[in-house]
Parts: sequence; structure tokens; C-alpha cells
Amino acid sequence: MTNKHGYAAYANNKILTATPGELVLMLYEGAIKFCNIALDAIEKGDVEKTHNNIVKVENIITEFQSTLNHKYPVAKDFEQVYAYLQQRLTEANIKKDQDILNEVLEHLRGMRDTWKEVMKRSAAEGSSM
Repeated sequence: MTNKHGYAAYANNKILTATPGELVLMLYEGAIKFCNIALDAIEKGDVEKTHNNIVKVENIITEFQSTLNHKYPVAKDFEQVYAYLQQRLTEANIKKDQDILNEVLEHLRGMRDTWKEVMKRSAAEGSSM
């Protein structure tokens, strides 16, 4: 039980000390993880686990949507992408469709990889995110 508490404290500290950019990356990583868990659950026929993990991905996308800064024109593009992903996640959840989840996963990985590149360039330029 001590290890469990130690890991929870470590994870909590990691979140509390993360930069905003690192938090975004953690959210992308979480969405990818939950999407993979849902894919595995579909394969195993576990409807409840599939649903719960798709909802977790939807919640992360909702968080991304709520934090968009609409003073930048690119926010409109992200809003459209996030709305599309939400629509596909709903469809995947209703149909328990692995192909749709794989499509969402591909988008999430691409967005995560782009974000990593933005963080790397930002660090090289000396700005903090």
C-alpha cells in the first residue's frame, strides 16, 4: 500500500510542478492512453470499460476546447478539430467501433507530436510555455 501512496504523491507532484506546456502534453498522453484502453476493451467485449475510457477521452477533449484562446485565429481551427473528434468519439462509443477509435488515436498522436515539437522549439528559443 505504501508504494501506491508513494506513486500517487509522485504523480501529484509532477502535475503541480509542470509547466502549462507540460500539462497539455500530459493531457494528450492521457487521451492516447485511454483511447488504447478502450480499444483493448472493445476487443475483449468489455462494454463498460470501453464506455468509461471513451468518456475519459471526451473529457480531455472538452478540457482542450474550454481552454482555447479565441483571440488567436488558429483557435477556430482547433475548435473544429476538437468538435470532430468529439463527434467521432460519440460514434465510436455507440457502435463500439475500433476503426473510429483508431482514427481518433491517429489524430491525437499527430497533435501530441506537434505539441512536442512546439515545446522543443520554444525551449530552444528560451521562452516558457
